[in-house]
Amino acid sequence: MVTAGEIVEEGNLEGISMEVIQELIGVIETVKSLGEYRRTQKKESHNLVRRLKLLLPLLEEIKDLDTPFPEAGNACLHKLKRAFYSAKKLLKACHAGSKIYLALESEAVMVRFHSVYEKVSQALDGMPYDELGISDEVKEQVELMHVQLRRAKKRTDTQDMELAMDMMVVLSTENDRNADSASIERLANKLSLHTIEDLKSETAAVKKLVKERRGHNAEATQQIIDLLSKFKRFAGIEDANGLDDPVMPKTLEKCPSLAIPHEFLCPITLEIMTDPVIVATGQTYERESIQQWLDSNHQTCPKTGQVLAHLSLAPNFALKNLILQWCEKNNFQLPKREPQSCPENPTVEHDEKIMALVQNLSSSQLEVQRKAVTKIRFLSKESPENRTWIANSGGIPPLVNLLSYPDSKIQEHAVTALLNLSIDESNKKLISREEPIPAIVEVLQNGTIGAKENSAAALFSLSMLDENKAAIGILNGIPPLVELLRTGTIRGKKDAVTALFNLTLSHANKSRAIEAGIVTPLLQICKDKNLDMVDETLSILLLLASHPDGRQEIGQLSFIETLVDLIKDGTPKNKECAAAVLLELGSKNSNLFLAALQYGVYDHLVDVSKNGTDRGQRKANSLLQLMSKSEQIAC
Repeated sequence: MVTAGEIVEEGNLEGISMEVIQELIGVIETVKSLGEYRRTQKKESHNLVRRLKLLLPLLEEIKDLDTPFPEAGNACLHKLKRAFYSAKKLLKACHAGSKIYLALESEAVMVRFHSVYEKVSQALDGMPYDELGISDEVKEQVELMHVQLRRAKKRTDTQDMELAMDMMVVLSTENDRNADSASIERLANKLSLHTIEDLKSETAAVKKLVKERRGHNAEATQQIIDLLSKFKRFAGIEDANGLDDPVMPKTLEKCPSLAIPHEFLCPITLEIMTDPVIVATGQTYERESIQQWLDSNHQTCPKTGQVLAHLSLAPNFALKNLILQWCEKNNFQLPKREPQSCPENPTVEHDEKIMALVQNLSSSQLEVQRKAVTKIRFLSKESPENRTWIANSGGIPPLVNLLSYPDSKIQEHAVTALLNLSIDESNKKLISREEPIPAIVEVLQNGTIGAKENSAAALFSLSMLDENKAAIGILNGIPPLVELLRTGTIRGKKDAVTALFNLTLSHANKSRAIEAGIVTPLLQICKDKNLDMVDETLSILLLLASHPDGRQEIGQLSFIETLVDLIKDGTPKNKECAAAVLLELGSKNSNLFLAALQYGVYDHLVDVSKNGTDRGQRKANSLLQLMSKSEQIAC
């Protein structure tokens, strides 16, 4: 017999359940409307949203039930609610959070995705479908999502190794390095952090992250702030502490309390416009600013990046009148512009200076050549505009010729200038047409220490083009890189590691690297944690372990012991990479599993399988399963 109290309790339960259902549907609608996600988590974010949407039919059927809602179902809904709010928070972070954080800590973010999957899976496990009268069609759809969640937990690693290598270079403490600018620009492009608006949004996101962390993870937070500062400096923005707002228009410095409407500011200078003009894309700029841009050999719209159909500038009279009315109303004095009739245009002077320097690269006088190549080197580091103008002025062929000049300083300046120019993708192709690789390899073998380091970095930059990967291998560029890895400075070793990683992505280059003796110095670097190159070195060893000759050289008992030590005492990333290499080696030679077990790897793998990074957990679980089979066979 049901008591009155039980009836009231059941009625409240039903009301609470319906309220939770509405909340769950609301979460799905919210995440559906978020729009684009950050590049590094874009695929995973879309997958999560798609999986949440698969639950809509189930929630709609539950909402339309006429029968009392069972307590078991209510418990499942509350678990699902916690999972959904975790998903919502994660997706909002992947939509509007710090791009640098999402790239730098991508593995930690993946752990959060799998935590959400686990929570959703556990919530659905106890759902009383039959008791609720859920249709077979909806049950099948939910089961489909269950299968997808299990697949997601087993998915293969999709880490962007080029992004990881660029992160390694850019986060180097030596920030005076020319090669850094190449990686900074690549990272800025990959993460879409190269415009003022991008950097303003990222600064706000990083400030929010710092506030949320409240002093926790201080070292990782400082890395994010430092990287943001580098992006700002690269964009020409001064920033004292990394979290300052990226821009303060000069016109507001004397009147900071007055906010100029955003549409009145030139997108290039971020100052109020006095002579606004419209370009072919429909964007409006200050005439002087856009004219300088066009005079610098640009044919694109600075704001949109689109190629301009024509270079005509049309006065924007409507906007000019609005600006004048606003100025009169607010008693604001427009800045006076210098008359443009002045015969000496700074932009033209600058470009003529570059052309003269390019001509002097071919001078018959040694001192003239040396001064020209030195200036070209530093100009090529300063800005994208300089790099474009040097290339368009014909600077690449004489620079390649100077690589073979019998003067060590000229060689060093020339190879560094080419390295800086190669940041630009079109320049990379222009440099490659001049067939510079034999001369760069020669400098790498016989140049000064600085020239060797910059030659290695230049080969890394050029090897971004697949045809150059093959050419560098064929033209004997790998042996001197291995030698730099063995005997170079710390900077030289890092340059060699990044170049060799890129080159050994090519199967043919794996055998060349093995023949050049790459394995021995890599194993030595793995043991030297002070070099802070363990993860990058293990990444190369993982590539080499897919080659029979590589497995034979790498699979030494002493190295297996090193891998076990890293799985035991290394950083989370060390453990992950070491487990990946051990799995690759042992899957082809089960004796190596048995050796690792003798070194005590089992307990350490169990710990990684529970507490490691997402990828580390997957590798550790695979190792434990295979080792169990190996022990059974051995017995």
